[in-house]
Amino acid sequence: MRYAASEKLEIIRLVEESHLSARQTLAKLGVPRTTFYRWYDRYLQRGEAGLRDQSPKPKYAWNRIPDEVRRKVVKLALKETELSPRELAVTFTDTESYFVSETSVYRVLKAHDLITSPAFIVIKVANESKDKTTAINQLWQTDFTYLIVLGWGWFYLSTILDDYSRYIISWKLCTNMRAEDVTDWLELALQASGCDQVHVVHKPRLLSDNASSYVSGDLAEWLQDKGMKHSRGAPYHPQT
Repeated sequence: MRYAASEKLEIIRLVEESHLSARQTLAKLGVPRTTFYRWYDRYLQRGEAGLRDQSPKPKYAWNRIPDEVRRKVVKLALKETELSPRELAVTFTDTESYFVSETSVYRVLKAHDLITSPAFIVIKVANESKDKTTAINQLWQTDFTYLIVLGWGWFYLSTILDDYSRYIISWKLCTNMRAEDVTDWLELALQASGCDQVHVVHKPRLLSDNASSYVSGDLAEWLQDKGMKHSRGAPYHPQT
C-alpha cells in the first residue's frame, strides 16, 4: 500500500509518541520496519519533503483504501458520532490494527456525505429541550467545531453560547482539544459576562458533549472551584 507524505508523517509521530516499542507500534499499524526506517531516514535528512513520492500522485488518493476498510470506517463513524476524524482514525487503528490517517478518514466521510459544514453530525433532534432556560447566564453550551485548513491541518474552534440569548459569549481557535483549552475560554466567558466580578447565587450551568476534554478530572476540579455545575448531553440527543 502506498502512503501519502502526510500519512507517513502521522505514522512517524505515532511511533515517536507511542508508549510501546517501535517494533510493537509498527506491528499494530501493519507497517514493515524496513519501510518505516527508510521513511525515517529520509525524514531526518530532508524533513517532510523527504517523505514525498517522486512519482506522480494518483488523482483520487482515497481510492487506495480497500472497500472493506472504507465500510468499516463509515460504520465506526455512524456508531461514534461524537468523535472527530482524528479521533476516529486513532480509534480505528487501535481496534482494527490497520492504520488509516486523519485525512483519509475525512475523505471517506466526505464521500459518504457524513461531513456537514463545518463538523459532521448524525443526530435526531428532539422537539424541544426538557429544561428550558428563562434568563441569560443560566445555561452555557460549549462545543468544538472542527476546521480543516489545507496545508496546515486541523484546527478546533471552541465556543461558549448562552442558551437563552443564543449569544456567543467567548470563543477560541485551538490546535488541540484539551481540558485547559476549555478552561481558558470559560475564563473569558466569565469575564465577558461579569459573573466573576459580582456575587452570583447560581453560576451558569455548563452543557457539553462527552468528548475527552469535557470528561477530564482537571475540568471537573476547575468547575467545582468556580461553583459551576456540568451537564453532558445524551448521545444523539442535542436537546438534552
